[in-house]
Amino acid sequence: MTPDSLRAALGGVPDPDWLDTALRRVAAEPTAITRLFPAAGRRCGRAELPDAPGWTADDAARVLLLTSLPGDHAAYAESLYQHGDAAERRAVLRALPLLPIGAAGVPLLHDAIRTNDTRLVAAALGPYARHLEPAAWRQAVLKCVFSGVALAAVADLDTRADGELAAMLAALAAERHAAGRELPADATDLLDRLTAALPREA
Repeated sequence: MTPDSLRAALGGVPDPDWLDTALRRVAAEPTAITRLFPAAGRRCGRAELPDAPGWTADDAARVLLLTSLPGDHAAYAESLYQHGDAAERRAVLRALPLLPIGAAGVPLLHDAIRTNDTRLVAAALGPYARHLEPAAWRQAVLKCVFSGVALAAVADLDTRADGELAAMLAALAAERHAAGRELPADATDLLDRLTAALPREA
């Protein structure tokens, strides 16, 4: 999603004037975001956005607030994440790929992946996860399998999945099978695809 598409999807929020004013305020007075960011859920609602599947109004509004900052994006993202509740942290994670911060937000991904909040784990594995090192990314994919996060949430899964991830999934599948359990269907499908793509031994 782009800021423009999120703005269009927010056309029906309960208080559009508040959002317009908040965006202008943040652009002119960046420190105002510390007050406006938490208020977005109350003023814009938390409903799913029909024109932005998987997004809620508060998510989108908070992402727009972050992208409206004139500078210091990484510092504000870190502060809002560290002091935010789960919904605010998720919005920060979803904003990261839209901010000009390079890899500065990677520590926030590591923190989110360590949590047991599946919403944060899923948000951490969106497009910004391209900045994760391969080993950390593979472990994060396994965390999804363990915690029940659908692998559809993992950006670039088919292009980044490799033989090492296949070996890790195969080991997990063997453990589950020995315990009388199976991998989730999406993990089994991924393992099957990866195994089929591996070179055959002579």
